[in-house]
Amino acid sequence: MTEAAQLDESTASEARLQYLHEVLESGRMRRLKPLLHSLHPAETALLLEGVPRTKRMLVWGLVPDDDHGEVLLHVNDEVRSQLIEGLDDDVLLAAADGLEMDDLADLLEDLPETVTQQVLRSMDQQNRERLESVLSYPADSAGGLMNTDTVTVRPDVSLDVVTRYLHQRAQLPDQTDTLFVVSRYGRYLGMLSLARLVTLDPERDVSEVMDTSVEGLLVDMPASQVAKRFQDLDLISAPVVDENERLVGRITIDDVVDVIRDEAEHSIMSMAGLDEEEDVFAPIARSARRRAVWLGINLFTASLAAQVVGLFEATLSEVVALAVLMPIVASMGGIGGSQTLTIMIRGLAMGQIAFSNARTLFFKELAVAMINGVIWGLVVGLVAYIWFGNITLGVVIGTALVFNQIGAAVAGVGLPLLMRKMGIDPALAGTVVLTTITDIVGFGLFLGMGTLLLL
Repeated sequence: MTEAAQLDESTASEARLQYLHEVLESGRMRRLKPLLHSLHPAETALLLEGVPRTKRMLVWGLVPDDDHGEVLLHVNDEVRSQLIEGLDDDVLLAAADGLEMDDLADLLEDLPETVTQQVLRSMDQQNRERLESVLSYPADSAGGLMNTDTVTVRPDVSLDVVTRYLHQRAQLPDQTDTLFVVSRYGRYLGMLSLARLVTLDPERDVSEVMDTSVEGLLVDMPASQVAKRFQDLDLISAPVVDENERLVGRITIDDVVDVIRDEAEHSIMSMAGLDEEEDVFAPIARSARRRAVWLGINLFTASLAAQVVGLFEATLSEVVALAVLMPIVASMGGIGGSQTLTIMIRGLAMGQIAFSNARTLFFKELAVAMINGVIWGLVVGLVAYIWFGNITLGVVIGTALVFNQIGAAVAGVGLPLLMRKMGIDPALAGTVVLTTITDIVGFGLFLGMGTLLLL
């Protein structure tokens, strides 16, 4: 999508949301029906997330019944819970009806137990087993993402036989662009695209034209790796196999797009200590409670830096210029460290960085930090000399900037690797810890050198 197209789509979303709020304020709810009936379920979900909780159920009541299931899948977890709490069991059963197996598995996790049991009882034995198979895998794995509704063919039949078989089926599962080739025991062998099926000589065998370059995705492969595989190979769909390489399902690009979006939201929200599934209009008490924990962590780490400054209270009272210049040292170190930390988090998320190549990246970031530290150390040192007329003060702050940049680079590379090894998300805690380190190192160096050279 071009930048202009993205801008048009953003403008259209804002216009719909503005119109929705105007109608809610006027109380003429019937005017919303045409709008909600014209939208895709994903667009409806976005509108619902932008409506205050007190009015959300009013809008939900106007959403077409046929869209209930899809809309529930697209809203975030908190909004979905609120909507589900306000619905009768019969409405929830109707919402679950007709969903694809992977989507149904996602929705069942949030439905009341009584509704879940009714859904399972309404299914035939084959579909129940397929659903239970998807539910047995973690939601953030290939098995949790897959749809078990696949079309398979044997390698020893002709394309003409496959074509006649598809005509007999009369209907293919949604998002089907490829048939999967399996052995008589269900072992995955390759893929046959519909494009090749209709363009090649119908007398040729499947084994001659099938694509064997795409390996099956193991059911326990993390969702992030699944998304990377789709990105690297430009896949539209991919097979999912068990430990014996037997085909158990398929993943399509629409599911992978959801994974990419969720990971992007997680990265952004985690940097502020927030949950990507949090409702924008969540109750004040709940939002305050969640954010209070993160603010408490920040207060604790900030107090460590404050204690370092407190050690040099006498120096600050004698040389006021040090207090004036302190924020520069901390800010420059924090920015430099954040740049390195961002590169590391992105590299780790995309699988570009591991312990094997971290050494090379470490020395590269160290060199960058030294160059920038020297350049800006000279600039700030010169400014301090001109400002306060004290060359020693210029040397102190310039030297502190150089070493703080070096310390920031070391922390920016080392922290994400250490946190990953400890099972901690670097995006969640990395920034807070990094800022604490750069503040302590910067203040300690600057004020320590000031004490030695200026008193």
